[in-house]
Amino acid sequence: MRYFKLLFSRLFLVGLTIVLMFVVDVLIVLSLFYFAEQGFIYFFPNLSGLVRFLFAFLQWFIVAATVLHVVNRDMVPESKIPWILCIVLLNVFGVAIYAVFSNNRPSRRQRRQFALVAEQSRKFMKSTLSEEEAMAQMDRWAFPSRALSRSGNLVFSNTSTEYFPSGESFFPRFLEDLKAAKKYIFMEYFILARGKMWDAIFEVLKEKVKEGVEVRVIYDDIGCMGKLRAGYYKKLRKAGIDCRKFNPFVPIVSNFHNNRDHRKITVIDGVVGYTGGLNLADEYINETHPFGQWKDAAIRLEGEGVKGLLLLFLRLYNIRKKQPEDFSPYFPESYETKEGEGLVQPYGGGPKPLYEKGIAENLYIDILSEAKRYVYIMTPYLIIDYRMREAMLSAAARGVDVRIVVPHIPDKKTAFALTRSNYLALIRGGVKIYEYTPGFIHSKNFLADDDAAVVGTINLDYRSLMHHYENAVFLYQTKANAQLKEDFERTFSESALQTEEDAKKNVVWRGICEIAKVFAPLF
Repeated sequence: MRYFKLLFSRLFLVGLTIVLMFVVDVLIVLSLFYFAEQGFIYFFPNLSGLVRFLFAFLQWFIVAATVLHVVNRDMVPESKIPWILCIVLLNVFGVAIYAVFSNNRPSRRQRRQFALVAEQSRKFMKSTLSEEEAMAQMDRWAFPSRALSRSGNLVFSNTSTEYFPSGESFFPRFLEDLKAAKKYIFMEYFILARGKMWDAIFEVLKEKVKEGVEVRVIYDDIGCMGKLRAGYYKKLRKAGIDCRKFNPFVPIVSNFHNNRDHRKITVIDGVVGYTGGLNLADEYINETHPFGQWKDAAIRLEGEGVKGLLLLFLRLYNIRKKQPEDFSPYFPESYETKEGEGLVQPYGGGPKPLYEKGIAENLYIDILSEAKRYVYIMTPYLIIDYRMREAMLSAAARGVDVRIVVPHIPDKKTAFALTRSNYLALIRGGVKIYEYTPGFIHSKNFLADDDAAVVGTINLDYRSLMHHYENAVFLYQTKANAQLKEDFERTFSESALQTEEDAKKNVVWRGICEIAKVFAPLF
């Protein structure tokens, strides 16, 4: 029965559609060459040998020109090798695959709308703290912060922070804040799934609509595939919630389906904001246990720093409108002064050219470069490129205590195999790797020298760093930093430190993983 349901599920049908459309596109390309060649031979039979030579030369020229295009293209270097292999080994068939799937750019319409929205939001990009004041306070951590600032992500003071080390600790406070909303609730999530968590939230949202609170919800179409039916957004709209599916699936073979909305943002009245790794589904609060104990994290902001999350939401929400709405009703006129708090810098990332290339990865590398004592990392996937690996090894070589916590029970076996394939080089270089033995760790956290931290949605893999719309908060000397450190220390005690001997196990499987790593940037 389970396989029967899967066979007729939307997820299976969408996958089948993509495969069929891809096969059709490739067959069209190959057919053009074949029938063109046969046509020339039919009309010029005496020149058949020359015609075949010319078509062979044309194929060689197309392959060579495509390889040259890959070599000179502005893309992640690790992506070039698999594309070149694909093109050289598969000839024109590989060229067709490259033409269909290598373009990671959003549609022209999305790029045009994003530019309009960015211009509209520019006048709201204000902070009571000037960039010079913020940089002076941050000392050496001003360098990674400045790179974010130049991408339009402001530093805010007057913001209190609270870190939640699990979905169970997060959920009651989250519901409490939703119930306290007076003007609006904006929510943007990769996954919504029917169950205890989402059903409780949905009930609160319906009550708030009746009270006159404006409620907006964005969820990712493919992220929710298999969890919500295709028309679920209509149910929310009937309840008075302005609900939108992000980047809805259409049966066209294109790489723009890779541009998923992986963010997790809630903004309440412009004063309270949440982000982190938590989606709105039961495994995130351990009501279900598909992969053992699910460990995740969230950060709560209250105060001026919420403006950063609000702008991220409004920009994406307005990306499909012909003219962006007026943002001014959603920004409070003033914020309370909060003493004894540090600085926060919410930021977003996404595909080029909407966002600068590598903004999230560059921040992580800058943190590793500036650290003097330690860098602690939690990530569900450790599928890293050369730059990130060298930054980790360089920090460890300077004597920095670099520790990474990854899952022991994986949600995706292929991703887990690729994660483990990075162990040996990192362990030999002095990086400590821990596997969270109770289950699956989904948190995406960095902490360095007590002072600098990142909590958000960004994994250490190619999808998060290249394809997805993501977000996080850079935290400098906030109260959440100490809470995050306590969580790291507790998690280390619950995790198994991996050794070089562990990393060397199963030589055949390691060889398979090394081959898979070559093609990891394509997926």
